[in-house]
Amino acid sequence: MDNQGGQLNIAMLGHKRIPSREGGIEVVVEELSTRLVQLGNRVTCFNRRGHHVSGNEFDGEKLDEYKGVQLKSVFTINHKGYAAMSASVSAAIRAAFGKNDVVHFHAEGPAFMCWLPKLFGKRVVVTIHGLDHQRAKWGRFASWYIMQGEKNAVRYADEIIVLSRGVQKYFLDTYGRKTMYIPNGVNRKPIRPVGQIKEKWGLEKDSYILYLGRIVPEKGVHYLIRAFKKIKTDKKLVIAGGSSDSNGYIDEIKTLAQDDDRIIFTDFVQGRLKHELYSNAYVYCLPSDLEGMPLSLLEAMSYGNCCLTSDIDECTEVVRDKAVTFEKGNIEDLRNKLQKLIDDGKEVKEYKAAAVDYIVEKFNWDDVVEKTMDLYRK
Repeated sequence: MDNQGGQLNIAMLGHKRIPSREGGIEVVVEELSTRLVQLGNRVTCFNRRGHHVSGNEFDGEKLDEYKGVQLKSVFTINHKGYAAMSASVSAAIRAAFGKNDVVHFHAEGPAFMCWLPKLFGKRVVVTIHGLDHQRAKWGRFASWYIMQGEKNAVRYADEIIVLSRGVQKYFLDTYGRKTMYIPNGVNRKPIRPVGQIKEKWGLEKDSYILYLGRIVPEKGVHYLIRAFKKIKTDKKLVIAGGSSDSNGYIDEIKTLAQDDDRIIFTDFVQGRLKHELYSNAYVYCLPSDLEGMPLSLLEAMSYGNCCLTSDIDECTEVVRDKAVTFEKGNIEDLRNKLQKLIDDGKEVKEYKAAAVDYIVEKFNWDDVVEKTMDLYRK
């Protein structure tokens, strides 16, 4: 690769668009790309065309540049199941023909095309944000395409980054392929007092349990609703987030919740609303069956939250002993753990007090960027 000691030209693709909070990948791409520019590199991010995944009312301003990062919109078929594939194909073609030293693919599906920049002599890095072929929302063709993306990453990528030890073990056991473990980072967040969330939903500090993330089956929101409905409390349950090709699932969980007026659905939130929700929750709950590395969990802890998560490796690796866990998919265990936290405010305060310093020291974006740059220059 050229440019071993100086500025690198880096292309990133596989995300929806930046700046955006549409998912964890978008947060990672924004954090990486803006910091890489600050270090003197030239970074181009290939954004999808089309509307925000949660609806066009959340569309941001169309930009050509963001914090020094060059933004290029690529051809996208705006139809369920085709947007990600069409955008990553067109982005890979442009990255292959561009003056890039490194092409960094994010996620398994987009990695289907990683052979093309490799063919043109680029250094190819793939970040596996999770084993996406296991997600419930994909049809037969999409599942095959994503699985093939995983295999192409193994075959063609110069380096593969994984976000958890479990996924690292999966690649070694399945393919004999060594990968680089570089977990995501998180920033220390300013705590916001109650304001807009009281006006919109009547919420006060410590008056609600919070789930904040994408509303998709593998996140286990249905477990949380079923468990919460069995709990004796006057606290609310706030489900904050939009769908991602899973409108049928949202309809299902809203039907499940309709006979309990303590449950509030906010739709997608960003900006001040998101900050206030994280800042004032009594407990943050992430009941996932499947994760890559849960950025929402890192963020919840960075706001000083007491967290309750499923006991999957990707969550327990993050929280260690600084949060409460329940057996994945076990609604009764979730109910018991949640009721105990509701009844024991002292325990909740202890978890809150320990969360912030632990999480921002363990998961630091500057460390992430340094390790990523080392892979770029190998």
